[in-house]
Amino acid sequence: MNFSPSAIALLAYGVIAIIGGIIGFTKSQSKASIISGSISGLGLIITGIATAQNQEWGKIAGMAIASLLVIVFVVRLIKTKKFMPAGLMILGGIATIGVAILSA
Repeated sequence: MNFSPSAIALLAYGVIAIIGGIIGFTKSQSKASIISGSISGLGLIITGIATAQNQEWGKIAGMAIASLLVIVFVVRLIKTKKFMPAGLMILGGIATIGVAILSA
């Protein structure tokens, strides 16, 4: 396995998504938070592992998931006007996409 910067970024963003889903559930009993956080986080972790195994589809799929999360959280930020958790997830997603694009 080759834990390139893009693989590490995808794995880290995946863990953050899962933790965020758990926090959203514990704070507001939001089943949507835990379900979406778990699914997207697991997807990011799977794509991070695939990227670490030098499978190009992993990086592409991971960037697609991160892009979708950025869009979802931009909409949420506009709607709620609260930085947390939307702003954090936007910044994390943009950073993940940037690292994936810039790393070989």
